[in-house]
Amino acid sequence: MAKSESEAVILFKEKLRNAVSGENMIYVISEPEHINLLPDSAIRILVSADIDTIKERFKARMHGNLPAPVEQMLEKKHGIFDGGVYDYYFDGVNGDAAALGETLKKLC
Repeated sequence: MAKSESEAVILFKEKLRNAVSGENMIYVISEPEHINLLPDSAIRILVSADIDTIKERFKARMHGNLPAPVEQMLEKKHGIFDGGVYDYYFDGVNGDAAALGETLKKLC
């Protein structure tokens, strides 16, 4: 374990760098500033869905109730990654996950 946040960032970036050239790693990013942790050679995939689908999925996970603060957070964060540069785009509603998986397997 790292003793400080800066040390943790260095160790994590090294782990990601090693994953690109060795074992594969999937790192799901939910905050834009975490993209800077990725090595340049990482494969970037944007997975997205429309806001109504996301709300319905959260509502299902929360036993049919979507609290207003959660709904507001989803609305605020929706689309925060839309302006980035990605190697692949995956439609989380109509996309073919198996086809994307096959494409990624060919890269490894």
